[in-house]
Amino acid sequence: MPSARTAPFQVRGRFLTVLALRIDSDVADDAFHAQLGEQLGRTPQFFSGAPMVLDLAQAPGLQDPDRIRDLVERLRKRDLRVFGVQNAPGLDGGLLADLGLIPVSTGRDAPIAREPAPAPVAAAPAPQRPAENKVIRSPVRSGQMVVADQGDLTVIGSVASGAELIAAGNIHVYGTLRGRAMAGCHGNENAHIFCQSLDAELIAIAGLYQTSETLDGAVRDRCTHIYLENEKLRMEVIA
Repeated sequence: MPSARTAPFQVRGRFLTVLALRIDSDVADDAFHAQLGEQLGRTPQFFSGAPMVLDLAQAPGLQDPDRIRDLVERLRKRDLRVFGVQNAPGLDGGLLADLGLIPVSTGRDAPIAREPAPAPVAAAPAPQRPAENKVIRSPVRSGQMVVADQGDLTVIGSVASGAELIAAGNIHVYGTLRGRAMAGCHGNENAHIFCQSLDAELIAIAGLYQTSETLDGAVRDRCTHIYLENEKLRMEVIA
């Protein structure tokens, strides 16, 4: 019987942060691109080279071949790496391939199905692991990314400009939040962000975000609670 060999590779799931551009109009004309360019220009370091998915649920007219081609080309000229589309059943597979796009599911990802290997005894199912919360007991420096993709993320210290926090659940910062904080990264709209002092470059919950340029002065540099309500980010000063 041949001896078992270890495969020279591993197939793993990997969490990646991508931007989703939800378009709420069938018209993506010069005015649309001018307004988009203005918003992207507020934080160019965040959007430059960013991978992006187009959500066309509210813009079925953009499934027209000429219009989607024009849209993708103009977005890529802005250094946005558009690689996929959501909610676009009318787009032909050949056209998607020609544009270098893939259809992206809007639901939760399912495990990859695979053929079971023959075994004399069936393996017992592994118990489901509880959410893994992560606690960082030091400041997060510029350029660092801290990810808690199964639970909450707590930082005991400040988060520098240029640093990034990503969590499936809530984010707690016991210090000044100057970098980026993205809670509910898998779509959890019940996630919250708490910080002792808010001066963030970007905050996001379940994909809805707000940049530093649009922060309300009433919460800047204050102890703040951030959450979603009616698909809008809400910020409250914690007394």
